[in-house]
Amino acid sequence: MKSDFFKSLKITLVFCVIFSIFALILWAFAHAFSPNKGQVEIVTLHGKVVGADNVGQAFHKDVYFWGRPSAANYQADASSGSNKGPTNEAYLKDVKGRIDTFLLNHPYLKRSEVPAEMVTASGSGLDPDITPQSAYVQVGRVAKARGMNDEAVKAIVDKQIEKPLLGLFGPPKVNVLKLNVSLDKALRPNGN
Repeated sequence: MKSDFFKSLKITLVFCVIFSIFALILWAFAHAFSPNKGQVEIVTLHGKVVGADNVGQAFHKDVYFWGRPSAANYQADASSGSNKGPTNEAYLKDVKGRIDTFLLNHPYLKRSEVPAEMVTASGSGLDPDITPQSAYVQVGRVAKARGMNDEAVKAIVDKQIEKPLLGLFGPPKVNVLKLNVSLDKALRPNGN
């Protein structure tokens, strides 16, 4: 009986060492190769913290770009997808409602021009990024609400496009929080 206990203890210690080394390697990789050295970037506006760049937030006003819908209501402690498949009637009803709302706020678009990511929730429910295409289709609404011309807003979007990591990994993306902060720095919203 004692020999089984000591064998179990030895195995546990060996695995603790192995997994600690593995965790250290992952930390070193993140520190060396990821943006911000693996740390979360805290976003501020006029000296106030407005969020973290890796967690999506709800933006509903016309003066702001909108991010992906969230099945978790943008609550980090409830991070998850909806677990509803593409044939689930409740899911299809949600997507149809989101499409109708998006078109109502973007009357210059056709139904076929609504980006899928703007009406479907991400797997985490907290996705902070959208594609440049999803940002560009919102330029008209945001520019009109802010009293700016489309080209000025598009230029701000262009500056916020993040290239793939090392030019290889992932698609180009736009962080919605950083984009909206850039807009507020360029021109404060007129109370909308």
